[in-house]
Amino acid sequence: MARHEVIDTRLTLVIPKKDKDPIQEAKKEKWARGIGLFFLYLFLIAASLLVIFPFYYMILASFMAEQDVIAGSFWPKTGSFLENVSYNYSQTVTRLHYWSHLGNTLAVAATVTIFQLLTTILAAFAFARLQFTGKSILFILFLSTMMIPGEMLAITNYTTMVNLGIASLNQTRWQAYLALVLPVISSVFYIYLLRQNFMQIPNELYLAAKVDGKSDWGFLWKVMVPLSSPTLITIGILSLIDNWNSYVWPSLVVQNDSYNVISVIIRGEYLQTVGPDGNLVTMYSWQMTASVLVVVPLLILFIIFRKYIMSGTGRAGIKG
Repeated sequence: MARHEVIDTRLTLVIPKKDKDPIQEAKKEKWARGIGLFFLYLFLIAASLLVIFPFYYMILASFMAEQDVIAGSFWPKTGSFLENVSYNYSQTVTRLHYWSHLGNTLAVAATVTIFQLLTTILAAFAFARLQFTGKSILFILFLSTMMIPGEMLAITNYTTMVNLGIASLNQTRWQAYLALVLPVISSVFYIYLLRQNFMQIPNELYLAAKVDGKSDWGFLWKVMVPLSSPTLITIGILSLIDNWNSYVWPSLVVQNDSYNVISVIIRGEYLQTVGPDGNLVTMYSWQMTASVLVVVPLLILFIIFRKYIMSGTGRAGIKG
């Protein structure tokens, strides 16, 4: 039986799509990009104001009378500007013995920074260049200690300082300084940061130095340290800032306030006065003034060296 095939001979009308207008498309992309940038900058401005506002109010409150601060005013209303500034800053500097405690803070922070730089350079060089058994395991153990909060070690360190006889009631100035410096003369984070920077230095430089007869010690100080100076400057600044702001450990280990750092002193009874009822009253305008006196030196330091901080952390994070 013959099979007949049916062939569909109907024609299909194909309507060509209209090409998109490139000018209109460019305008749409421009508008979309502009709206995106608008909301991005709006968010960044809002976040910046949120961060800046506490610093703004801290500085502003140091220019106000106490009653204005208690009332929550955002602008000085009582007394003249110069009178408030003169009174708040003169009282705060005198009551805190500011220059004496500032000297304690500088001495401790500078000493810790120097020791941390030294231990960081030596340890980072060992982990980056030297070959010894168990190096990788030891480095992992070093990094694992970063998960332990420093506050958890405070009691152990305090017991050690007491057993060494440098954290007692009859503590001398040098014993107080030793108690503040010894537990923090090294930092695992800074060792890791510098080790990453050392690993970026080509191994050919090390081999060439060996051919020229240089020792590992000479290669470290004449080649690696100069090439890593941005990172070392960053570590020095961050260490100085960290020790400048230290509070928990100094408040625990220093027994005599005359030897203590400024961050602890501003939280004491020095910024209190006798109220109308005969009880001690905290002067919040003085506390704000003291905070300004503590923060401003660090802020100036950061502004001056911000380029080195950014470049140092950036260079250290390139190679893992």
